[in-house]
Amino acid sequence: MPRAVYVLALGIFAMVTSEFVVAGLMPQMADGLNATIPQIGYLITAFAVAMATGGPFLTMALMKLPPRTALMVLFAVFLAGNVLAATASGYATMLAARIVTGIASQAFFGVGISLCAQITRPEVRGRAIAVAMNGLMLGTLLGLPISTLVGEHFGWRAAFWTITVITVIAAVATLFGVPRIEWAQGGGSFREEIGVFRKPKLWLVLTTSTLIIGATFSAFSYFNPILTDLAGFSAGTVPVLLIAYGAATVVGNNIVGRFADQHTVPVLAVGLVLNTVFLAGFALLADLPTPAIICMMGIGLVGVTMNPAMATRVQRTGNAGPLVNTVHSSFITLGIILGSSIGAMVIGTWGLRAPLWLGAIMAVAGLATVLPDLARRPAPEPVAAAPATDAPARQTEQV
Repeated sequence: MPRAVYVLALGIFAMVTSEFVVAGLMPQMADGLNATIPQIGYLITAFAVAMATGGPFLTMALMKLPPRTALMVLFAVFLAGNVLAATASGYATMLAARIVTGIASQAFFGVGISLCAQITRPEVRGRAIAVAMNGLMLGTLLGLPISTLVGEHFGWRAAFWTITVITVIAAVATLFGVPRIEWAQGGGSFREEIGVFRKPKLWLVLTTSTLIIGATFSAFSYFNPILTDLAGFSAGTVPVLLIAYGAATVVGNNIVGRFADQHTVPVLAVGLVLNTVFLAGFALLADLPTPAIICMMGIGLVGVTMNPAMATRVQRTGNAGPLVNTVHSSFITLGIILGSSIGAMVIGTWGLRAPLWLGAIMAVAGLATVLPDLARRPAPEPVAAAPATDAPARQTEQV
């Protein structure tokens, strides 16, 4: 596996840690910015909306640049936004900082995943994406608790400065660890990149990703109250359970990465079936501690961990260009927004089990979008916009 893939994972880790940091420091930030808890909550929403809507436009602006140069520009934008957050004197400044970092984060995902596809052989691209996406899983497992711990002991600004340091380290590693190459087969051409969106099937495939992530986040967003109010765990136990959940996502991500290339659609179908079972089981058995933990861990194994298979399917349907991958990330973010926001609405009417049932329904809907491909069971197709030869990939892997 090219070392550049591991470097990209470090960059993704920095971005994801910044995305989650607000959730762990809401009271401290509310006090420091003279804001209310709901207003701090809107910072999370602003980050997600900025990712979904602004990321593709920033990617389009950078498509003429070589991949490594584009990544360095994105690091600079993200770093500027993060420093602005660390020094914010008021709520409006912090809101602007979250929008800037959200846009840069989404574009980084798109460019980074495209680069993974270009520097690895076709038969291991899903595995390479899984390695890079470990940055996302580790951001949940380690980034959130570390930034929360730093913020609680040294102030919320220190948490943002810590993320700034991680970002600088990731940028330096990218400068020296990512090869200087151009996009393959005109990968920076706007016309080629935008033309692929004329394929109706691509929109169906993107919808699958939205439903998979929406199903997972409709539950994940409310694990804390579900575990305390229904399962009966103490507030002090929940962080430990969430760390265990994060560990499950790391394991599941690597398992999916092993099978994503050769068994893309079956992996997605099995994952959706299992996630439906775990979500429905959690809804039925949430008041029983042991089954609740088993179901929660199961969601960790087969939820967001579908990312490598999702990305592989999108690339085979569209191409491996940066715009397609950034738009795919936007559809994933849309899933987060829909799952968490609709989950909040159904809680008010049907209680804390409702988001779990919502997740099960979304998982079933996602399965319905996969079944046509599963019935056809076509042979794996090569990813469009791959390098014309394997020479660049082989050269990179020897670095």
